[in-house]
Amino acid sequence: MKFTRRQFVKGGVSAFTVGFAAPQFLGELAFAQQAAPSRNLVVLYLGGGNDALSTLVPYRDAAYYTRRPTLGIPAGSVLQIGTDSAQNELGLHPRLTGLKSIFDEGRLAIIQRTGYQNSSRSHFQGLDIWGTANPTNSQGTGWLGRYLDTLPSPVDPLVGWNTTRETPRALMARNVGVPAITNPVTYSFASPNSGTEATLERTAATKISSHLPVDRPHLAFVNSTAQAALGTLDQVARVASYAPTLTYPNNGLGQALRAVAGAMNRGIGTKVFWVQTGGFDTHAGQGANQGAYVNLMATLNDSVLSFYQDLNNQGMLGSTLVVVFSEFGRRISENGSIGTDHGAAGVMMALGGGVRGGIYGTAADLRQDAGNQSLENNAADVKYETDFRSVYAKVIDNWLGANSVQILGADFKSGAPNFL
Repeated sequence: MKFTRRQFVKGGVSAFTVGFAAPQFLGELAFAQQAAPSRNLVVLYLGGGNDALSTLVPYRDAAYYTRRPTLGIPAGSVLQIGTDSAQNELGLHPRLTGLKSIFDEGRLAIIQRTGYQNSSRSHFQGLDIWGTANPTNSQGTGWLGRYLDTLPSPVDPLVGWNTTRETPRALMARNVGVPAITNPVTYSFASPNSGTEATLERTAATKISSHLPVDRPHLAFVNSTAQAALGTLDQVARVASYAPTLTYPNNGLGQALRAVAGAMNRGIGTKVFWVQTGGFDTHAGQGANQGAYVNLMATLNDSVLSFYQDLNNQGMLGSTLVVVFSEFGRRISENGSIGTDHGAAGVMMALGGGVRGGIYGTAADLRQDAGNQSLENNAADVKYETDFRSVYAKVIDNWLGANSVQILGADFKSGAPNFL
């Protein structure tokens, strides 16, 4: 008899306790490693609603400075990157010098005005909508989870790696469990003892979990999950010993990307990584030349640049794609607290060795005019131009080699920017 994770949690988890701190997941996991090399996908989520107009600055639009007299990034300090297809001149935030260098190498794609109709202003619902890839249903499985469910059995226990404590909606699947591994160094068999005693306890736990009684499906389900969890410990320990080719920033994002690079280097079987960094809900104290947003850009720039250079040094850049997004953009006009409030369309980025770099989409006309077709909400917000699911479709079809129509439930390929 086959049990889903939902059935198991409802009927059996309360009667069984797993006494070790391995992955926090319950699912059917197989034990064989996939020997064939594969492409890596890293999804980087900027939590809180990134201010796209400070990341990618329309420094020739006078209305930008009229509506942001304090927060507008000075035209003389932006990092100019050229024009979009509508000849709008654009530049990156001055702290994004590393991303500018990647752009100049032709390996950074910037996709303007991404979003969906009637954007949610809720952080939680917005993230779930981007996770399910369905603006009308923010519950259920995620787009990455559905992709993982299409992989042929046996699926590696570490096919997905979540670097945060809570599994994001995007990684929720029906048949594949994704472990939450925030730090490879502390990912270990939990025992009150050490040395020989701890080794004996792990050996005993391994022997117990090897028993899969066909007449007791709940117990077999738990034991198979525990066996797979124990089997990942040594693999993750190899990641913990990884020595990068350079020094990563000593912050949460930098160290998470260091672990991702280590997992790739060690070839432990992971195909999809989830990484996130927060603080982008800048309602107050956002700042133009100093303040919260400058610090956020510094963290993003320095961490991503280190990751990019490390992979390039190892010859793995060509097999890696990084996709960056946030749950929504922010209002065009600054508020009274030297910040910006929840808005609509934002900016996505993609970088890696296989990316066709450049500026995709067109910048909005920021004039506060009710008839302005590039704005919405009484000209308070930027209106989306590129459906975020078309970016997903390009990633699924051209990078992961799967069927985006099957995974997304509709055909979004026609509107996809050609960055891959």
